[in-house]
Amino acid sequence: MELVGTDCGFDREVLEPTINRPGLALSGFYKYFALHRIQVIGQAERSYLRHLSEANAEKRFFDLCRQRIPCIVVSRGQNLNDELLQIANNAGVSVFQTSMVTMNYINAATVRLDWEFAPITTLHGCMVDVMGIGILIQGDSGTGKSETVLGLLRRGSSLVADDIVRIRNIEDRELIATSPDLGRSHMEVRGLGIINVAALFGVGTFRTEKRLDLVVTLRNETEMNEMERVGVDRRTVNILGLEIPCIELPVAAGRDMAQLIEVAALDQKLKVLGHDSAVEFNKKLLKRMHDERKSMF
Repeated sequence: MELVGTDCGFDREVLEPTINRPGLALSGFYKYFALHRIQVIGQAERSYLRHLSEANAEKRFFDLCRQRIPCIVVSRGQNLNDELLQIANNAGVSVFQTSMVTMNYINAATVRLDWEFAPITTLHGCMVDVMGIGILIQGDSGTGKSETVLGLLRRGSSLVADDIVRIRNIEDRELIATSPDLGRSHMEVRGLGIINVAALFGVGTFRTEKRLDLVVTLRNETEMNEMERVGVDRRTVNILGLEIPCIELPVAAGRDMAQLIEVAALDQKLKVLGHDSAVEFNKKLLKRMHDERKSMF
């Protein structure tokens, strides 16, 4: 978008994550006017104003601008005439221009607004894309999170965020993880300091965002006896109101944690497709026990 008016309205807040076309408002109907939304003037609105007398068009536009709207966006690279632009400036409404077709702009702006308005939280850990599965790796200091991520990167995975992971809830449908701008494509490795992942391993080992599918928590070796051994009971963790599958992996000398997380990613893929290995094994075991018990009588 390009600012064609003044910045007089930059202090106004957009309070609703959607777009409004003020066709009815320009005709004088304000009973159900969405004044908290960005107002987009497309070809239909411009044609309507052109068909009014100059005085009437200015009055209708003045009535629109005094509604305390956030701003006005004119699509298709068109401009408002100088009189209407001056009315907007006097009313403290900033006017922007976009070269996009009206519906294309509305679709793109709605996606961006959904992103900006989404509930957000910050978690500590490393976010990676492993074979298409977004995994948040968490654990206490010294459990080897960074070394595990390096092993995954060498195997073809991609880094999304290190240490600080920002999570957004998009329409209560999915969680999207990103990294703060300053630390994007970088990670800290104990003993080495800050490294540039994209420069060392290639741009393919870095992603700006990824859906969160699984949370993996690394535990110390002393906690191994407390681990789930079969996996029938599926555990989840609540993040921003959505239940995300989670597992715990014990860290011990000689264990290839990167390989274990890759297997966890593949297993999560199977579960998404409806194949739960633990449940299927449990059903087979119960059937075998039933058949053996039945053969005894």
